[in-house]
Amino acid sequence: MTTENEQQEMLIVTGMSGAGRSTVANALEDLGWYVVDNLPPQMLRPLVELVSRAGTNLPKIAAVVDIRGRDFFSDFQEIVQSLRNSSQVRVIFLEARDDILVRRFESVRRPHPLQGEGTLLDGIAAERARLKAVRESSDSVIDTSDLNIHQLATTITERFADENTAGVQVTIMSFGFKYGLPTDVDLVADARFLPNPFWVPELRSHNGLDAQVREFVLAQTGAREFIDLYAAALEPVLAGYQRENKRHATISIGCTGGKHRSVAIAIEIASLISQFPGVAVSIKHRDLGRE
Repeated sequence: MTTENEQQEMLIVTGMSGAGRSTVANALEDLGWYVVDNLPPQMLRPLVELVSRAGTNLPKIAAVVDIRGRDFFSDFQEIVQSLRNSSQVRVIFLEARDDILVRRFESVRRPHPLQGEGTLLDGIAAERARLKAVRESSDSVIDTSDLNIHQLATTITERFADENTAGVQVTIMSFGFKYGLPTDVDLVADARFLPNPFWVPELRSHNGLDAQVREFVLAQTGAREFIDLYAAALEPVLAGYQRENKRHATISIGCTGGKHRSVAIAIEIASLISQFPGVAVSIKHRDLGRE
């Protein structure tokens, strides 16, 4: 159970239909929040009670509440106030101008949930009236009129990411070209310009995890220059990924069999880019166990 000093942190996301709730929900999920979508307000209290049993395993909850809750909004203010007594609750309200909302609904060819037999503007007006009190009592109002989905996600990341949350999770993957290029990668580098330790009898049975192989690879002409310059080239790329809210990236380093050169180079590059701001690095050696 969560103690009094470890109050459950809860973010309630609501606002106008078409203002970007799904984008916000996805961004929060990427930041490690436990996100529940389309939740009637009357289910907020049971949700907090249920998740609190998980203790610190689920310290942050985000609930997306929208007009599909219909009459449940009549109890919204009372419910939120009662939650504030036992949890750290913030309400974020998303809105946008009428013309922007109309354009967004028309682009996906969907009616407004309150439109009925009327027009899109009729539905938007009805929703604004119904949510007026909710908007006025919200902790934060974000106007998404001039934001695309990437800019909105970046805004949420800047507001709700923990200080220790990495801006981009990078996987450095070594691989062997003879087994095929890895799928779903962002960048590929080729280490086959270096002499192959496979042809050195005393190194053949070892791999790039072993010190003698790494020393051999790094001692070759151009090896250290390649590592340093490639890492330097990745720094603005990874910074740009963070600005564009690209949360995950895979960088592959290949050699012939994926056991010697690519492994040694991947380890060195991972060490360098792990020092970049906002970057968390993991290493994967795809073909190291192959015969």
